[in-house]
Amino acid sequence: MPTTTPDPRRWLILAVLCLSLLVVVIDNTVLTVAIPSLIRDLGASNADIQWILDAYILVFAGLLLTAGALSDRYGRRLGLITGLILFGGASGLAAYAGDPTELITARALMGIGGAFLMPGTLSILTTVFDDDERKKAIAIWSSALMVGALGAPVAGGLLLQHYWWGSVFLINIPVAILGVIAALIVIPESRGPANRPDLPGALLSTTGMTALVWAVINIARHGWTAPTVLIGFALAALGLTGFALWERHTPHPMLPIALFANRNFTGASLSIVLMSLSAGGLTLALTQYLQFVLDYTPLKTGLAFMPMLVTVIAFNGIGVALDRKLGTRAALATGLLLLAAGFGLLALIRPGDGYPHLVAALMVMGAGSGTAGPAAYGTLLAALPKDRAGVGSAVNDTVQQIGQALSVAILGTVLTTAYSRNLPDTITGPARESLGDALALATRTHDTALAHTARDAFVHAMTTIAIVGVLGGIAAAAVAYTVLRRPTPQPATDPDAGEPGEQTTAPEPTPSTTE
Repeated sequence: MPTTTPDPRRWLILAVLCLSLLVVVIDNTVLTVAIPSLIRDLGASNADIQWILDAYILVFAGLLLTAGALSDRYGRRLGLITGLILFGGASGLAAYAGDPTELITARALMGIGGAFLMPGTLSILTTVFDDDERKKAIAIWSSALMVGALGAPVAGGLLLQHYWWGSVFLINIPVAILGVIAALIVIPESRGPANRPDLPGALLSTTGMTALVWAVINIARHGWTAPTVLIGFALAALGLTGFALWERHTPHPMLPIALFANRNFTGASLSIVLMSLSAGGLTLALTQYLQFVLDYTPLKTGLAFMPMLVTVIAFNGIGVALDRKLGTRAALATGLLLLAAGFGLLALIRPGDGYPHLVAALMVMGAGSGTAGPAAYGTLLAALPKDRAGVGSAVNDTVQQIGQALSVAILGTVLTTAYSRNLPDTITGPARESLGDALALATRTHDTALAHTARDAFVHAMTTIAIVGVLGGIAAAAVAYTVLRRPTPQPATDPDAGEPGEQTTAPEPTPSTTE
């Protein structure tokens, strides 16, 4: 394939891509700070909060690969702009939602926009940077994720301290507008092979994942044998099995099942799922702990997460160095064991310990995530054939979001169940299901004993989900160390020839010259 002259505006293009990426990162991070406000002001229950988080994740994960295919066919810049418009518009609806149901619906619409945004930024990046500069560009792109994660809690805390909960969604609108204008001016259009979008695959995967999380959420309310739970698990099994069978036989799969024959692809995917499953639902507990137990303001809550996020950024470089010196398997396993150790520290927290104990646990978890992240995501992308780079971006996002969706559902259910189990039988009604409801009742009735008992029960419940995180981190480390293999060195080949040793599923049309 002939070499092309690098786009002279490529670094400006990267800046626009990072700006577009910030819309999604800021929203998903700032929402966690707003959880207690949603409980107090919108009357959201724990199940509502889980669906406010999961509605976005499920739609995003289900449509991610299809959105990437549509962008390849009709234009990646068009896909990015479409995502920005949908995300910004749905953010306006979310800001003025009148009840939890309206907010859940708006979050689902935001998930559609996010499905075009996230893979679109990385896909465009690969078209404007050559091999020599692409790694540097991806490192900057990844740093934008952390910058957004660092700034969003503080911005959200400031807004929640002075305005209503819906203000956290209004942040997205000016950023989205600026992103659209910049994309039209700066980013060139590019397209890939005109493969048909896999709409049945998207429908089956979304149906299966929605049913699975729905079933898990309802376990806490109705028990394992309730009809809604059993029907949910049955639909999940049918949907996900149908998805796997469909992907094996369709000529244009959104997720080629044969890719999982590659041990590094499978091992990295499982490690990412287990890592997300361990940590994804943690913020559901920590934001309530900081605001309801430690009585932090929203701004102080946002600042409380800063040490963890700074540690993640600092250890990204250490993870890359460890990967280079000891290999991917050792770097990934080390990071995951550090993550498990951080959860272990969190499991030891007791009522009255306060923030110093928590920040120590958060920093160890941040060190683990920073060490494991580059190895996990780099291994997944490196295990893909060269002409599947766009699919690799989508798969990376999909497995991470699936893990987070299951984490919010499973750990949220465990949190609610453990909280109720630690309360005395004399506490009934909504106060038994939600710490926010218990504290509201205690305030109305001036019952300080109820407030103290509810806070203690919540801390014990939080240590229970921390134990789940320990087990998840250890399991992910075991998967990484036993499944991953050192990539086989590949001899140089003709640029137009296929890559030796690559996994493929079916004869492909000539790869896009823009990829």
